[in-house]
Amino acid sequence: MHAAVAAVSLTGLAAHPVTVEASTGQGLPGLRLIGLPDAAVREAADRIRAAFHRLRLPWPDSRIVVNLAPAALRKAGGGFDVAVAAAVLAATGTVPATRLQGLAAVGEVGLDGSLHPVPGLLPLVAAAARHGAERVVVPRAGAAEAALVDVELVPVADLGQLVAVLRDGVRPATVDPPPATVSRHDGDLADVRGQPLGRRAVELAAAGGHHLLLAGPPGCGKTMLASRLPGLLPPLDVEAALESAAVLSAAGERDPEAPLELRPPFRAPHHSTSGAGLLGGGSGVPRPGAISCAHHGVLFLDELLEVPRHVLDGLREPLESGTVALTRAAGTVRYPARVQLVAATNPCPCGDLGRPDRACRCRPDQVARYRGRLSGPLLDRIDLQVELERVRASDLVELPAGEPTAVVAERVAGARALAVERDGVVAGRVSWQRLRRHVPAPVRHRAARIADELGWSARAVERCLRVARTIADLDGAPLVTDEHVDEAAAYRLAPA
Repeated sequence: MHAAVAAVSLTGLAAHPVTVEASTGQGLPGLRLIGLPDAAVREAADRIRAAFHRLRLPWPDSRIVVNLAPAALRKAGGGFDVAVAAAVLAATGTVPATRLQGLAAVGEVGLDGSLHPVPGLLPLVAAAARHGAERVVVPRAGAAEAALVDVELVPVADLGQLVAVLRDGVRPATVDPPPATVSRHDGDLADVRGQPLGRRAVELAAAGGHHLLLAGPPGCGKTMLASRLPGLLPPLDVEAALESAAVLSAAGERDPEAPLELRPPFRAPHHSTSGAGLLGGGSGVPRPGAISCAHHGVLFLDELLEVPRHVLDGLREPLESGTVALTRAAGTVRYPARVQLVAATNPCPCGDLGRPDRACRCRPDQVARYRGRLSGPLLDRIDLQVELERVRASDLVELPAGEPTAVVAERVAGARALAVERDGVVAGRVSWQRLRRHVPAPVRHRAARIADELGWSARAVERCLRVARTIADLDGAPLVTDEHVDEAAAYRLAPA
């Protein structure tokens, strides 16, 4: 007998439809998997046979061959177990083969017959729906996450329930998707005393989606300012939240029962992180890194210049393209990485450079090597570069609290709404063709003169004008003026 059921293979977040075919025939009894399976897929034969015996499901005395088509596509992971088990059940006559039409199956089978969710369950179910599946069998333990996809689900706890559904027409209880929620970030912008320049830069970064670098001595409030930025960002729409959740699911970092998070993600990897940890990688199919897990959110790199230069330079292309391409011998895996980079660093290894009350202990060559870890091309991609000064202890006591997050977030939301209504995106991502429509020619020439004086690149000029466009949006101005350009230029004084 012959039976087939649909499945999905994920390479990164790229989905490939797979047909799982099972056929019984002459030969020594056993189950053989073909179709370029990896070790985890091959081991499904032992898991499924043990599960059949445990649940007392009939196991044929004939040879069973399961083909994962297309044969040239490498199959990896335990997500094919349920599809293989369903195909075997139909090929051996336990369930009608006709019940597998329009059906896809995702999940791993335990030795006791129970079904378990696998990393990437959300993108797997979404891909199955895109490729024409009318119903998708999923483990009940992960059904809440899968319910975020608009497709009919068949949530089952074990293979026994799967048989009841396919043979007897039992309709399992439906599972509702988890509700969407907007979690609160710790800390309020009102906690930051002083640092008006830093507060202004954080507001601009949030309003325009600009990359931000905060430099200053230890204890001046760099990390505090950066950690308050996500609270200024508006919630994600459902489509963007699902994209973010799909990346976390592929990385195995999402709780299937967790609500759909609408707050933009915030990732702050340690400065000792490796290139694989930041950008993605690992053995086999590369996993998403911190930059992809922060998709549609903020990637915060504290102690920026302590990160190895080769790791930092890996950020250049993702910051421009919004994707990470990880090329290995077996092929290229792409993950989304549309993030807002926020970084903080000390001015020198000891952190005292420029302090009036304490002399720096670093030699000039040490300072040069330290700052050389941040390459010019990467610095060129950072829109806002702000040098902060240490806040005196007396100011911490005497200065009043600044504006709270809620007040600043309202201005940020207004500026972003203006930009999206005008250009479809925030000012930090608007194309040069659309940007120049709102920047009069004399203002563009002024920006060009500033760039020539400071040795900027063409990219730096464009980014400066994007910041000026954000300043104009916060002011409610329809056109960018000289004053807006002058303020934007003040945040890019370092030569590119």
